[in-house]
Amino acid sequence: MDPQDLLATALRATLLYVIILFVVRLLGKREVGPIGAFDLIVAFMLGEVVDEVIFGDVTLAKGFVAIAVVAAWHFANSWAGYRSALVERLTEGQATVLVENGVVKPEALASERMSEEELWSLLRSRGIGREEIEQVKYAVLEPSGAA
Repeated sequence: MDPQDLLATALRATLLYVIILFVVRLLGKREVGPIGAFDLIVAFMLGEVVDEVIFGDVTLAKGFVAIAVVAAWHFANSWAGYRSALVERLTEGQATVLVENGVVKPEALASERMSEEELWSLLRSRGIGREEIEQVKYAVLEPSGAA
């Protein structure tokens, strides 16, 4: 196997990781079950690489390089976010207060591209109806998309 070929694979995996990170941050906060959207996308990326290796579309060496690079970038991203609030804010985002002291914050909904109906659906899933909104001190949309 040509080392330049493996380096090109590593660079492509790095570029795709960065692009996907950027796209997921642009798309905003949405919860995808118990894991975040970015973790799910990384899992899909790794699954696709494994699929390509299993069916022989990609050599084992290229597959291992791609898996190692994606895993290394994901680990580095998580570690850097743990060590630096700035990195965490850039890669994971920040929590957004949607309701404060019983008042819906329209500017927060707009910044999250969330309709008022989506907010009410989210609140109903937590057992809060329109008549109980005054009792809500804070309703927060976490960076993972969880409320």
